[in-house]
Parts: sequence; C-alpha cells; structure tokens
Amino acid sequence: MKMTGESSSGNSEITMDDVKLLIKKKDEIEEQIQAYYDVLQDGVGVEGPLVDVEGYPRADVNVHQIRTARHNISCLQNDHKAIMVEIEEALHKLHAREKAKREQDESEVQEESMELQVSLPPPFARVDAVTEGSPASGAGLRLGDEVIEFGSVNTENFQNLQNIASVVQHSEGKPLRVTVIRVGQKVQMSLTPQRWSGRGLLGCNIVPVQR
Repeated sequence: MKMTGESSSGNSEITMDDVKLLIKKKDEIEEQIQAYYDVLQDGVGVEGPLVDVEGYPRADVNVHQIRTARHNISCLQNDHKAIMVEIEEALHKLHAREKAKREQDESEVQEESMELQVSLPPPFARVDAVTEGSPASGAGLRLGDEVIEFGSVNTENFQNLQNIASVVQHSEGKPLRVTVIRVGQKVQMSLTPQRWSGRGLLGCNIVPVQR
C-alpha cells in the first residue's frame, strides 16, 4: 500500500494542519491493521499453519482470506512506520520554524528598541525627587525620569536650570508639555505649574545631566 506524498512537498511550509492530517492517516492505518487482526483471530492467527498434517490446504479456514490479511498487515505495518517518521519530521520542522520565528521577533523588538534609543535626543536634566500630591506627581512625573523637553526648553537650547525656572514662573496655571525618557521609552505628559500645599509650583526637584 502506497502513502500519498502530501507532506513530503513544501517542507518549509509545514503547518499544524499538516501534522493533524498525518496523525489522522496514522489512526486510519492502525484501524485497518486491527480489522485484519480481527479476521485472523477468527481463523488461525498470524502464525498458524494453513496446511493440514498431510500438507493440503486446510478446509476449516478461508486460506485465501487469511493470506490476504497477513499480507495486508505486513504492508500496513511498513506504512505505519513510514508515517510515524513523517510525523516526527513534521513536528521537528514545525517546532524549529516556530523557534526561528520567536528569535526573529525578539531580534526585531531589540532592533526597534535600539532605533528608538538612537532617535531620542540626549536628556538635559533628571528628576531626583517628586513629592506626593504635588502638581508634578499628579502629572505623572516620576523619580529617575530623564527630561528631553520642558515647555519651550529642549536639549538644543538648554543652558542651565534657570531656563526651566523661568518657564515655570511664566506658566503658572498654564499646561506645559513635558517629555521624558523612562526605561528607554519616550513618555509625554502635561504639567501645570500651580500653587499647592507644598513649596514651589511643581513639587519636584530637577537636576542637570552632565553632558
């Protein structure tokens, strides 16, 4: 009995559906083998003699049917071994391709992260304190945030902290766009300098970054 070569072509495109099809064929072969074994069980079994003591074909069994069943079992067992090899190879290729895809996806994520880091301007200041309940805390500013934009102040025009202080003083009650780098990612927020229960208009401490 000859198996179809569906799984032998397009090895690089093996899918789980292909594997399921192979498993289905395996199950069908096993059912056929069992059916032929049932035929033999009703007769003389797999190894029983087909001739009597005098060498003549036995008259109490269907010799032709038994020979056919034995032959078909032998062929089906070979087919079973072959399809088990196909299933193993298909699973191996499927797992190998999934692993390669995972590695490629991880590599692309790393490349995107590196590209993002390269495209981000260098920070000119860092947040080293944020008071709970302050305007800075409410806007989402966090300890360790690296500032790349504070209102009209950015990496290109920053000279000293007086630049930020001036922007804050002239923007009381007005939202300022603040952009920071947090864990390698750019984060934007709106910060409105205003009076609150604590000192100053922000409630945070910003220090310059040495460049």
